[in-house]
Amino acid sequence: MTRMNGGQIIVDYLIQEHVAYAFGLCGHGNISFIDALYERSGEITSYSVRHESVAGFMADVYYRVAGRPAMTFTSCGPGSANIPVCLANAYFDSVPYLAITGNVPTSQFNRGAFQETYRHYQADFPSAVRPFCKRVFQPTRAEQVPPFMRQAWKTMVTGRPGPVVLDVPFDIFKEEADMEMPQAKDWNANISCRCGADPEGVRKAVDMLLEAKRPIIMVGQGVKYAGAMAELVRLAERLHIPVVCSSSGMGAIDANHPLALGLIARNGSYPANHAARQADVLLALGVRFDDRTSSSWLPGYSFNIPPTKLIHVDIDPDEIARNYPVALGLMADVRTFLRQLNEELDTRQAQAQAVRASWLGDIERWRREWKEWTAPGYRADTTPIHPQRAAHEIDKALPNDAILVSDVGVHHNWLLQFCRPKNSHSLIGSMGFGAMGFGVAGVLGAAIAAPSRPCISVCGDGAFLMHASVMATAVEYKIPAIWVVWNNYAFASIRGLQRGYLEGRELVTDFKQPDANAPYNPDFAAMAGSAGINGVRVDTAKDLGEALEAAIKAHAPCVIDANIQGDANPGGAGAWELPGLGHLEPAIGKRTIIEG
Repeated sequence: MTRMNGGQIIVDYLIQEHVAYAFGLCGHGNISFIDALYERSGEITSYSVRHESVAGFMADVYYRVAGRPAMTFTSCGPGSANIPVCLANAYFDSVPYLAITGNVPTSQFNRGAFQETYRHYQADFPSAVRPFCKRVFQPTRAEQVPPFMRQAWKTMVTGRPGPVVLDVPFDIFKEEADMEMPQAKDWNANISCRCGADPEGVRKAVDMLLEAKRPIIMVGQGVKYAGAMAELVRLAERLHIPVVCSSSGMGAIDANHPLALGLIARNGSYPANHAARQADVLLALGVRFDDRTSSSWLPGYSFNIPPTKLIHVDIDPDEIARNYPVALGLMADVRTFLRQLNEELDTRQAQAQAVRASWLGDIERWRREWKEWTAPGYRADTTPIHPQRAAHEIDKALPNDAILVSDVGVHHNWLLQFCRPKNSHSLIGSMGFGAMGFGVAGVLGAAIAAPSRPCISVCGDGAFLMHASVMATAVEYKIPAIWVVWNNYAFASIRGLQRGYLEGRELVTDFKQPDANAPYNPDFAAMAGSAGINGVRVDTAKDLGEALEAAIKAHAPCVIDANIQGDANPGGAGAWELPGLGHLEPAIGKRTIIEG
């Protein structure tokens, strides 16, 4: 038997699970937990941030790069009330991390103590986060902490991963109990969630792929999280099947691979959208078919399902046949399934049909049309910088091992179209909840996870100003993060919707001087200087590329304030419907309906 208090139990179990980092902010509600972290500070490193949301986004991106969960700590009341946005962002993108939130002492439940949420139920913070995480645990005795910790960890990392909250009353952090401390290696180390598909389903999938004349593989983040990139490429190459990527799947296959067609989405590339909407068989791996990927489910823009026969493989059965009927739905870990598929092909000694040469020839023609259509943007040499050229210059400046973390905004759409991700970390974004600040703060988590690799955030001017405190954190902990601020003096993505759908009626989307019609923003380079880090202002594409190369070489915190045109939103080959406002037609190509 061991005598430990609640905070010590939590920290001990985290160390057993090899959690290396804790990101958070102090408050009176969690000082005893921080004391427990202090006792084990040689085994787990704590980072103090200036806003709780920064901690959540750091933990989110840390996992995406390191493949191991981190944890956050926040105090009761407003401290933890700042964390639901980050939890939702992680939950919607299937990212696990453990959020330790403080609450009022159990003896004060339902008495309206300072910062207690009590008007509907005592100490009711769990209700605030329940929609945004896999599970909330709230121990009210020290003896409950050990089982809740092991259960929380298992819930977080098994099946479809996601964040879990452990909401701990003030006194439970300090309350002691005699107990047998659970050993993580006994409870969680031997659990495997890499389930395969049933053998009959694998054989049927192979039959469908071999018989297909116009097959397409579509990949999402499930491929990246499963570490299935090599298996994906092997399948695509042996059967000569082109690959399209959802926004979260970008990087699952090298964008320069001959079979990679790029982004399929409302603003996707012409070869990706035009091929997928004409496919006779679509193998979808770890994707959700959300409205942006699927052109709002309008037939003929991204897909025609049916008559396209959909094979949908996902670890979460709830996502299978959510938005499209399936010819074959298989609950499986993507990597395990792809290995099964390749083994079945080995057994049959199967090869691709010769008829696929015609299909690949058509796709090559669409590639040329897309290349011709996009060519002017690569050559544009303007001030402010053309956004396509900006994305291209950023992409060119990045070494192969760079990690690019995009925030949310119009710049994200440009990056998805015109960056060429080489691996699963080349372009990381918030694809489900779309929380501004994700990239601004998340890049710190990326740099902690991979300290020897260049880590760059491309973020809008709006998001950067929301979370500018990240500069102080970078200085305090010597985190060599680089921020490229896409400065277009507007919430330009939303302004584009006002122009496209509301006949140009613009309100509250521009940043302007109070007494003139001139654009306004703080001097972001000067802000960086005041924080003690390097700041650079650039107005040309050439200067942007050179500034980013210099910042990467310096391996130190840096802000690049890039003056970028804000009047254009990237066109694409799909569509996006705002119900009641309709949808715009593709900028290239046209709606193509395939009859069964």
